[in-house]
Amino acid sequence: QVQLVESGGGLVQAGGSLRLSCAASGSIFSVRAMGWYRQAPGKQRELVATITSGGSTNYADSVKGRFTISGDNAKNTKYLQMNSLNPEDTAVYYCNANVRTTGGRLLEVWGQGTLVTVSS
Repeated sequence: QVQLVESGGGLVQAGGSLRLSCAASGSIFSVRAMGWYRQAPGKQRELVATITSGGSTNYADSVKGRFTISGDNAKNTKYLQMNSLNPEDTAVYYCNANVRTTGGRLLEVWGQGTLVTVSS
């Protein structure tokens, strides 16, 4: 079993910052990639940012220049630093990971989600 635990969501005023964390634990042999997705009310889940084990990153156009994804491979933990937040960033943010388990399986795992609310 592999679990993802997210933290760091909350309420912030427009222009403010938040940092989300996602820690992977369980029967992990290696983490191939991790990322953050978000889902606003009434909208589909969308990619926010991803990072591979080699450090390659990818961002949605809407967050480029404002959000930064980083990580600690030794701790299987990834972070999403969110700056210059605006009300359109309000959503439930989900952590996602592609892992190889100690049993050799490839799994895609999702966290439970953390709510980010940006007030105007």
